[in-house]
Amino acid sequence: MWQPLAEILVADHTVIVPDLRGMGLSTHPEDGYEKTSQARDLAAVLDRLAVDQVKLVTHDIGNMVGYAFAAQFQERVTKWIVMDAPLPGLGTWETLLANNPSVWHFNFRGPDVERLVAGRERILLDRFYNEMSAKPAALDEDTRRHYAELYARPGAIHNAFGGQFAAFARDAEENRALFAKVGKLRMPVLAIGGDHSYGASMKSEVEFVASDVQGAVIADSGHWIMEEQPQQAIAIITKFIAGN
Repeated sequence: MWQPLAEILVADHTVIVPDLRGMGLSTHPEDGYEKTSQARDLAAVLDRLAVDQVKLVTHDIGNMVGYAFAAQFQERVTKWIVMDAPLPGLGTWETLLANNPSVWHFNFRGPDVERLVAGRERILLDRFYNEMSAKPAALDEDTRRHYAELYARPGAIHNAFGGQFAAFARDAEENRALFAKVGKLRMPVLAIGGDHSYGASMKSEVEFVASDVQGAVIADSGHWIMEEQPQQAIAIITKFIAGN
């Protein structure tokens, strides 16, 4: 999803695009899926690469890891671009859990669920792509096949359900503790929402945790902004990165 943006930024930036713990081509440990822990994974990657400060660009669960990173290592984040997903325990999170049926999958886990999904990863992913996009055709066949193959790897669905999602309750507790400790983030933040998804409310969501927030809305896009409207997103993100 980040390739179109990375191809632009690599001309004059060092671009680091890690797969989170248990996702993509990363390894599949049984634990460590609290977002504070994954933020420390990211810090370790940067340390290994001798990179001190970054401009952070995140989406979905990446937002959650991004907040945990920015809150724990504020001096290392000069700007943060956050896209179309809330933060556990903060903002409107509890209202979302109580009232929004689109997050049914947060509690879709357990050994029987994993057995049901095994070999049918594409069916599950297609539901997310089709229901959470403005135009499902924007998620092309190559994209859908790519992610289905990744989620068919041993441990991948287990890590998604029993790792990333199952950690949300603990993430909420840790985020509230982090916020109580550090207060609002001070670096400039750009909050982006798709107009068929979070839209302008993404800005107010991030204003719960950051004091310097700009907002942007991507037209004709649902949740999958980088797949649905990459050129709009790239223009907004690169302008923010280049600005003072």
